[in-house]
Amino acid sequence: MDRTAQLSTRPFPYEIAYDPPTAPPSPHVRAARVLAANWTGASTVPSRKLYPHQWSWDSAFIAIGLRHVSPGRAQTELETLLAAQWADGRVPHIVFNPSVPLDAYFPSPDFWRSSTAGRAAGAPRTVQTSGIVQPPVHALAAWLVHRADPALSRSRGFLARVYPRLAAWHRYLLHQRDLGGAGLVSVVHPWEQGMDNSPCWDAPLARITPAPARSFRRADLDHGAAEDRPTDLDYGRYVRLAADYRDREYRDGPGGKHGAGSGEFAVEDPAFNALLIASEHALARIAEELGAAGAARRERAERLTAALVERLWEPAAGMFLCRDLRGDGLRPERSVSGLIPLLLPGLPRAVAAALVDTLRGPHFSLGGRTRLVPSYDLLGEAFDPHRYWRGPAWFNTNWLLERGLRAHGETAAADTLRTAFLDLADATGFAEYVDPYTGEPCGATGFSWTAALALDLHHREAASQTRQRPDKSPSRDVSAPGTGTFDRSDQGGDRG
Repeated sequence: MDRTAQLSTRPFPYEIAYDPPTAPPSPHVRAARVLAANWTGASTVPSRKLYPHQWSWDSAFIAIGLRHVSPGRAQTELETLLAAQWADGRVPHIVFNPSVPLDAYFPSPDFWRSSTAGRAAGAPRTVQTSGIVQPPVHALAAWLVHRADPALSRSRGFLARVYPRLAAWHRYLLHQRDLGGAGLVSVVHPWEQGMDNSPCWDAPLARITPAPARSFRRADLDHGAAEDRPTDLDYGRYVRLAADYRDREYRDGPGGKHGAGSGEFAVEDPAFNALLIASEHALARIAEELGAAGAARRERAERLTAALVERLWEPAAGMFLCRDLRGDGLRPERSVSGLIPLLLPGLPRAVAAALVDTLRGPHFSLGGRTRLVPSYDLLGEAFDPHRYWRGPAWFNTNWLLERGLRAHGETAAADTLRTAFLDLADATGFAEYVDPYTGEPCGATGFSWTAALALDLHHREAASQTRQRPDKSPSRDVSAPGTGTFDRSDQGGDRG
């Protein structure tokens, strides 16, 4: 029998021999497809329907994942955001896409009026933005993106372009937002901290007279279940705070209750300040890469770490708490925000150990009853496993905690958290957040930072496995960090 006859008579396991069914795509590919679907050409939206513009800290997390599949696109993500920076240094929390209808998201550009109300603060004239900010993850993201492909970064002058903007961003926060006068940055709106609806804000928000319900329309309820979202009362208070800040022309002023930064809401938040410290460490690395000295930034990071411990550490709670500058000092509510400082390499050993104990204890149950670390105290009266930031587990905060655990030598706990993250991210279709007990998806699916951070963990897991097989030649992906959160080996690699 000739070769053609042999092939034609060989039994095939498929009904159509020349078009066999393909294997399902890997979780890595599924995550990359989410980012491709949400890419607009210059930036990535968090969610096509629910969040159709560019968000500040979302883009930082997105760039961290994008670096593994397209370092160039990751650089563009950050450059697009920073191009909308105000002259006073602030990086706005939303950069609006002019092609999106005004009624697709509220508050929309005509609410913020950045080009007019923000004129004195140097808002850009050619792009519409919000007037508030979000946590400063950007320098950390920029450093990681550079390390993914240093040759490409250098050829494009990426760090040389973004460094002055990042330095101005930090300068704005440190000089204009030290409203307590003790060195830490304050947020003037819950949206700035990123954990919008946390019970930590209940007492500070209670002082705020809500905007009338008829004065705005909540577009978020068109795409999310009302029982999962902030209440109308809280949303009215958010709108009032934002409108008051806008009507003060987005002016800030240091010094407690003096100056234009004297709105009724001013809170020193542990996660916001921890991420600023992390980014100061990253800026030191970037400065050195550009041939400048990084020592002053490291010293500043150390001073800020000391101020964080002095101002916000509560030994009895075993974690950091928020300080209400317009109220009675430290708030008793236990939020995941108070665990995020575990990310910091310079944290005192006793403080880091206490944070790990709190993570494992009954309030957050790492490795116990919960699949991912919840956003709020499991034993708190306000805990709700589904309502926005009042209990559900979020992927970005768990990614930060995974890095923090690894930075302080808690490798087994970090591995467990990484496995749970990857399993739930893929199983839920890259959900915005999940029920911490059951893993049930909540909010939007196809959420960009979930997919991006899953990509990052996939690559670091693969790199770790490669290092454990000495008989194999090393892969291009050397993305896993060393013992420190800011180890120089923290690179990307696979650029497929």
